[in-house]
Amino acid sequence: MGFIKGLLRPRQSNFLQLLIEQSAKTLEGLKHLEQFMRTNDPKEAEAVERTEEEADEMRRILVDELNRTFVTPFDREDIFALSRTIDDVLDYAYTTVDEMTLLNIQPNSYLQRMVSLLREAANEIYLAMCRLSDHPGVAAEHAQRAKALENRVEKVYREAIAALFQGPEDVHHIVEMLKYREVYRHLSNAADRGDEAANVIGDVVVKMT
Repeated sequence: MGFIKGLLRPRQSNFLQLLIEQSAKTLEGLKHLEQFMRTNDPKEAEAVERTEEEADEMRRILVDELNRTFVTPFDREDIFALSRTIDDVLDYAYTTVDEMTLLNIQPNSYLQRMVSLLREAANEIYLAMCRLSDHPGVAAEHAQRAKALENRVEKVYREAIAALFQGPEDVHHIVEMLKYREVYRHLSNAADRGDEAANVIGDVVVKMT
């Protein structure tokens, strides 16, 4: 009888803690990406890849816990969406490094500015997750700051794209333009996913208050 009760008892996994740890890992990855853009150090590129792999495992654990848990601190769909979007930000950080290595292109001022803003946004999402349980209003403020930073990333992205079209009209420049545009898009996509994570946090706060 006790065994059956144990099976029926709702699992009480701490999903907020898992999300905090996942967002901290994403922030760690963005810090490595920022250092890579400053130094072009291959060790920092390797650190981004390693962090992304660690974050993937954390997400697998969270999803497995979600599939086996009856009671959650807020909507299951929101937990899943938050985990996915936070993970997507780091995925795009990794693909940025991967594309730069594959295409043999160097960091420039636009890439440095975009990544610096993304790192700030990742920090705001991390702080939002830390405050979500006890101070949802503060979490919402951090989410809004993350959204504002996404807008700034998109502004730099547009500046970077415009600059690409101001170069000489020769084959070499066109090839370089296509390479850089691809990398810029990865960072723009990362910003979009960070913006979506902030939106989900906002939705959760509304439901909690």
